[in-house]
Amino acid sequence: MKTLTEFEKYVIEQKGTERPFTGEFVDHDAQGVYLCKKCDSPLYKSEFKFNAHCGWPAFDDEIEGAVERHADPDGMRTEITCKQCGGHLGHVFHGEGLTAKNIRHCVNSVSMTFKAKDNTSKPDTSIEYATFGAGCFWCVEAIFAQLNGVLSVKSGYCGGNAEDANCQAVCSGLTAHAEVVHIEFDASVISFELLLEVLFDSHDPTTLNQQGNDKGAHYRSVIFAHNIQQVELANQYIQQLTEQQAFINPIVTQVSMFEHFYEAEAYHEDYFARNEQQPYCQVIIKPKYDKFKRKFSDKLK
Repeated sequence: MKTLTEFEKYVIEQKGTERPFTGEFVDHDAQGVYLCKKCDSPLYKSEFKFNAHCGWPAFDDEIEGAVERHADPDGMRTEITCKQCGGHLGHVFHGEGLTAKNIRHCVNSVSMTFKAKDNTSKPDTSIEYATFGAGCFWCVEAIFAQLNGVLSVKSGYCGGNAEDANCQAVCSGLTAHAEVVHIEFDASVISFELLLEVLFDSHDPTTLNQQGNDKGAHYRSVIFAHNIQQVELANQYIQQLTEQQAFINPIVTQVSMFEHFYEAEAYHEDYFARNEQQPYCQVIIKPKYDKFKRKFSDKLK
């Protein structure tokens, strides 16, 4: 979670309201995605935004699974909060006839940040990226590296700043990083949906900041999405698992927008392959690895 200013705490954590026509996103019309200020969870696409002339940013839709609604203590309004962290966003109104969808999310600018759309022209290619956190990256790297269509898997850190993206700092628990694997894959061979299936089958997405005996926020279950399509697919898959009651406890996997990946130190690379007889590898990694290979035998290289 990001460190908030006192005013940001007032709005996001204490459910305050910024003064109308003072927020930076009131007249904002750039193309991109609006994220939660506190946890970076994607909330709204720019195409959902419209000018309601009310003094606050207005949206007539939300990214699926991003926003929760709560009856306001005043008994008159409906509060909206970030589903991932519970941060206060504003209120939602229906029946005003301002857009065809007939809904207005009235959101405090200070509750959000903005990630601009990358308009850089790119060659037509099937090469894509996925970035997942699911506990110790030694185990996660070993699993995803075996999938047909996966071109490379690198262990590293995501969610924090460059200056403390190193093993000692991250493992101290004082940084915002998660241990992740950064996957390059050929989307013409393997889909992002299959990568999600492998992710949720190979770790426990219901334990907050923990995988087995590995504890700490850097071991959190998290998907760092590279585009809005990945956000929507991840949220849909989590919702599907929830409806199917695939797990006894609620899924706590975060969905955040990808910003930067910092590759881990060289000795982490291919750790399981090079240290298979090491006790941690035998006791913790190998059972998960063997289970994965049995279930996804037809998807392996």
